[in-house]
Amino acid sequence: MVQTNLIKPILDSHYPVIDYGKGVYLYDKDGKEYLDASSGAITANIGHGVKEIIDAMHEQAKRVSFVYRSQFTSDAAEKLAKKIADLTIGDLNWCFFVNSGSEATETAMKIAIQYWQEKGIYTKSKVLSRWMSYHGITLGALSMSGHIGRRARFIPLLEDFPVIHPPYCYRCPYNREVPNCDYVCAHELDTVIKRIGAEQIAAFIAEPVIGAAGGAITPPKDYYKVIKEICERNQILFIADEVMTGFGRTGTMLACEHWEIEPDIVALGKGMGAGYASIAAALVSEKVMEPILSGSKIVMSGHTLSANPQSCAVSLAVVEYLDKNKIITEVQEKSTYLFQHLSKLQEKFPMIGDIRGKGLMVGIEFVENKANKTPFPRTLLFTQKLIQLAQENGLIIYPAGAGIDGVNGDAILIAPPLTITFEELDELITRFERTLELFISKYFFENNEVTEIG
Repeated sequence: MVQTNLIKPILDSHYPVIDYGKGVYLYDKDGKEYLDASSGAITANIGHGVKEIIDAMHEQAKRVSFVYRSQFTSDAAEKLAKKIADLTIGDLNWCFFVNSGSEATETAMKIAIQYWQEKGIYTKSKVLSRWMSYHGITLGALSMSGHIGRRARFIPLLEDFPVIHPPYCYRCPYNREVPNCDYVCAHELDTVIKRIGAEQIAAFIAEPVIGAAGGAITPPKDYYKVIKEICERNQILFIADEVMTGFGRTGTMLACEHWEIEPDIVALGKGMGAGYASIAAALVSEKVMEPILSGSKIVMSGHTLSANPQSCAVSLAVVEYLDKNKIITEVQEKSTYLFQHLSKLQEKFPMIGDIRGKGLMVGIEFVENKANKTPFPRTLLFTQKLIQLAQENGLIIYPAGAGIDGVNGDAILIAPPLTITFEELDELITRFERTLELFISKYFFENNEVTEIG
């Protein structure tokens, strides 16, 4: 183990030291090139080393980097809030800036509960969610998360908010198929609400496309219309967790637009700062803000660095860069191209069971037997080995959960910067294909054990 004072994700693992990044590529201290096919953690939406963002960062730093939100506002924060309100659907006109996606979802949860309190309804304090979901690592956000592995150590401290199955069409828990499934996984929410009592429930939260917990599980056409109707009928707010999907990742500003629904509250993050600054937000509708504005006039949340001008200036530059260069409008064409080429790999490699997702957020689920969708045994550590081999091959991909229980399955996310060119997509596909070939040549499966060759 190399001597270090830094706590890394796996303490005794070796991590290359990155020197610099340019576009979709990263370069380590040894000069090795990596194609960043996951935008880090689905974050670097406009790639690395963009001069306009660096200049905006420098200009704001020359003026002021920090003021406390209880004492001052700033041009950067005001302009960013206005820009986001202008670019998003419906009346999502209010921004509460925080520093991470976990803070954004937890702030959204608190605002939802406060909304009902301001209306004089104090029983509505629960927030329901789905299994195979991830909403963040703070205790409130983790309580909303249906991510088995990340909940396990902290179960005694968490609320039991996950209650319904995800819209996992590849492994439907009801053994139904679209379009003849009657959206039973969505109607499950109605049953749960009846059991708990609508008077106890403040909100329902969901990722429009399930990210790390489900490998880009993407609901069918009318799924969210059913969910939204159930929420409205039971006077329950709908929170969209767009931390991973917002800011163009799926080809629209918000992924919710694909299903033609308007959330009451949205959590934003990741692509909002595109990796250039730590920033996230809870985006709140006029409907939710109205009783607070006419009541206490205070949203009970906040952090020391909330709405700091440095991060806001960087985020504003990122959003303006997306808008000015019409980057989001090009995502669908690139998505179609990527899916077409990955489908060819699915024909070549039997271990690719499912390819799913929206825009440039693509999930690939791997199976031992494609015909019956049998997952590889957990002892094989399939995903970890594939990701390690990809990195050795100069390709960065992202691990994701899979399997009907969210544990016994293997999946990855491919989610390159939205600025990736078609030539770079070709290189991504070439490196991924080479990685799969190397994986097969290095390992074979016998008696449910991975055996390394040579």
